[in-house]
Amino acid sequence: MAKSGVLETGPTAAAAAKATELKKELLRVVMEIVEDDECGIGKIDEARETLRALKDLKLKRTPSLKLEESLAFPEAFRCPLSKELMRDPVILATGQTYDRPCIQRWLKSGNHTCPHTHQVLSHTILTPNHLIREMIAEWCKSHGMKLPDHVQFASDGGGTEIERDHFLSLLGKMSSSLPEKKEAAKELRLLTKRMPSFRALFSESVSTIPQLLSPLAQSKSESQVHYDLQEDLVTTLLNISIHDNNKKLVAETPMAIPSLIDALKFGTIQTRTNAAAAFFTLSALDSNKELIGKSGALKPLIDLLEEGHLLAMKDVAAAIFNLCILHENKARAVKGGAVRVILQKIMSNVQVDELLAILAMLSGNHRAVEEMGELGAVPCLLGIVRESTCGRNKENCIAILYTVCFNDRTRLKEIREEEKTYGTISQLGQNGTSRAKRKANAILERLNRTVNITHTA
Repeated sequence: MAKSGVLETGPTAAAAAKATELKKELLRVVMEIVEDDECGIGKIDEARETLRALKDLKLKRTPSLKLEESLAFPEAFRCPLSKELMRDPVILATGQTYDRPCIQRWLKSGNHTCPHTHQVLSHTILTPNHLIREMIAEWCKSHGMKLPDHVQFASDGGGTEIERDHFLSLLGKMSSSLPEKKEAAKELRLLTKRMPSFRALFSESVSTIPQLLSPLAQSKSESQVHYDLQEDLVTTLLNISIHDNNKKLVAETPMAIPSLIDALKFGTIQTRTNAAAAFFTLSALDSNKELIGKSGALKPLIDLLEEGHLLAMKDVAAAIFNLCILHENKARAVKGGAVRVILQKIMSNVQVDELLAILAMLSGNHRAVEEMGELGAVPCLLGIVRESTCGRNKENCIAILYTVCFNDRTRLKEIREEEKTYGTISQLGQNGTSRAKRKANAILERLNRTVNITHTA
């Protein structure tokens, strides 16, 4: 707003932010549908729901009316931060009232104090100030001005006040009876899957995720796992993690990563799969890769990979790959038995594409290279280069072989025999991808140099 007393026309900043979030969500779902040949009906329904939400948002955008510049509104109706007329007044922990979008921007910028009193906040829950809002609405009505409808007004996070009240009610049920917990968890799972605005609501307070997960902590202390409740809560955590603003918050909530690890170890196969998917989503942030790696999550991920459940394989492989981008996590994965498990799966022709990519990444670790040689990786990889029609797989294989033959000279004999019999490396050096050609020709040079040295000796 350029001038005091004048309300913006056109879409609000909050509505624009919500539209952007919906478009990002739609793009993500559509890309999953396009790239996954085995995509289920659920993904298509999710895309349809997101598109419908975007349409509803467009239809609900109505321009606000301007106040005459000469019309000054009461000071009590003015937000202390923006100095503008408040649309959605809320009360902070200190008792001060602000316009919701303004105070949310203040809090999301990393501030933990009240802008007016400078007191440290005991919590960041924002309580609607119904009295002030009714007074503002009455004043606007008496002066011929119409504010946007209360229900339609959206915050920066995208949630309406009704959504927020329902959200807080559902979280409150996490400390109720077991049937109420289960009912609320199931509804939160559904809402966070379908509505980006519900995911965004979790970022408004650091207390929301501990509230959500409190039944899991209670079950653990009672040594009694309610598997249906665990599945709904872990899946909700996965849904929350999709929202960019939540990734850091989730990972840094003390009980979140341990709850996901417990789910990996002791949940149903659906719960374990969704826990792996949550680790994949959270590991998009480098800081989270470090936290997850230090937590010990790689070992249960590798164990789940070894079990070989078809439902879980893709999500587990994706999580391990993402985590191993961090150098320290490569060593943790190797220590956790990743090389042995991955080679077993590749030799059984299971999830070859994804697992070769992980093995190529791990080949930067010296111990991993030693294990590959000991476990018979060289003939396996040469066979894939010779027989596969996938250029990416050939490239990953030759990259691994390059590392092996430059770090373990005892494997050169196997590669030389392969080249002598089939010309596998030479063919790749001529017809592979640019990276594969470089690696293949470097191996050939090493083989020739070794032969020349032997002849000279």
